[in-house]
Amino acid sequence: MPRFAANLSMLFTEVPLLERFERAARAGFSTVELQFPYEAPAAVIRDKLVANRLKMVLHNLPAGDWAGGDRGIACDPARVAEFRAGVAQAVAYATLLGVPQLNCLAGKPPAGVDDATARRTLVENLRFAAAALKAAGLKLLIEPINNYDVPGFWLNRTDLAVSVLDEVDADNAFVQYDIYHAQRYEGELAATLSRHLARIGHVQVADNPGRNEPGTGEINYPFLFAHLDRIGYKGWIGCEYKPAATTEAGLGWLEQARRVLRATS
Repeated sequence: MPRFAANLSMLFTEVPLLERFERAARAGFSTVELQFPYEAPAAVIRDKLVANRLKMVLHNLPAGDWAGGDRGIACDPARVAEFRAGVAQAVAYATLLGVPQLNCLAGKPPAGVDDATARRTLVENLRFAAAALKAAGLKLLIEPINNYDVPGFWLNRTDLAVSVLDEVDADNAFVQYDIYHAQRYEGELAATLSRHLARIGHVQVADNPGRNEPGTGEINYPFLFAHLDRIGYKGWIGCEYKPAATTEAGLGWLEQARRVLRATS
């Protein structure tokens, strides 16, 4: 049965990061994920996880200057050394925190970098990252991001992600399938999940439009949660959405999802 993880970069954002761990535990989560844990020392985050009996199941590799507009640097041929240093930093955090998988954001190719060069750079960087992560016993994820929310993001479709993974040819590299991004850019959610189940290492959820909690938009989440269970998805489902009000006020969808999964299991 799929399990749900609170994304602490999107949920409980009315309080500072280090206070969100307790809030997640009080809200009934036993697992969390975090886009970028690097604003706090890894040992401090580990202590918050232990104190609140939480497991962190995912964080991202460093993605450049986020505030300055970077959304990853893995396809930028001028920043390969920076990318590789970020891999080492991420592995160190994951090892201390007990995180089993790391997500790599491909980013946006800078002006003057053609598609073939961006792809070649991404593939070479992913081969490096996959090898480093495998040595540490970790999985590598890559995430397609829709080009409405992030214009120019290079990795924007599931089939493109799978073709890149085929070229990388690493047995510890998988797709992070974000249902919100997939709905915005390609649709065919259930069929895509079924077709690529063996290549999907992590799922994230938010509704469309608005990127709010499941049940606020057009996506039939009760069907999709039951579908994920039927096809045998065993991973985590990351709750990476913007609460329409407070996180706690919008958690009714989660209990409904758990009832659906209990009924179908």
